[in-house]
Amino acid sequence: MLTLGQLKEATCSKSAYASQFLPYVIATCDKFSINTPSRMLNFLAQVGHESGGLFYTEELASGSAYEGRKDLGNTQKGDGVRFKGRGLIQITGKANYKAVSLALGTDFVANPTFLGGKNVTKCNAIQLKNAAESAGWFWNSRNLNALADQIDITKNIDTGNNLVVFKKITKAINGGYNGLPDRLNRYKAGLTYFL
Repeated sequence: MLTLGQLKEATCSKSAYASQFLPYVIATCDKFSINTPSRMLNFLAQVGHESGGLFYTEELASGSAYEGRKDLGNTQKGDGVRFKGRGLIQITGKANYKAVSLALGTDFVANPTFLGGKNVTKCNAIQLKNAAESAGWFWNSRNLNALADQIDITKNIDTGNNLVVFKKITKAINGGYNGLPDRLNRYKAGLTYFL
């Protein structure tokens, strides 16, 4: 089972934030079979980057940049702002909100802020649970456990197949390689806790 130390170090989070999220991240890891050292470490390094160390549960930007993005399902005026990134992996766009609603049995389209409220200090227990669980859903829906299984955590993450696969995971989450050095640094920070 995931420990507080593992969660804190692999996400580069403050103890207070990691403590608040720990039960929800444990439940998420159980639900989505994020249950090997490599799966947990890779998941947490990515989540750590996306959430700024388990702090942000909502994108800082207004979301207006997503207006009219049909690829995200944003077809109505205001959809970009309404369905901006939320949760620990920043679920973005009406299409993703619909998909996560179906998967988790909560209507996030009608209640977008149920996925997260600004940051960990402003979230209630339901928002913390949904922020964590939605990240697990996203990870699972992109079949990222299978990629994490290809990473050998006893070998350097900065070279060879490990780096190739880590970049594939990053691209599946981010759409590109934004923040790759930071994601790698979080992985390295947590590594000794998973060996």
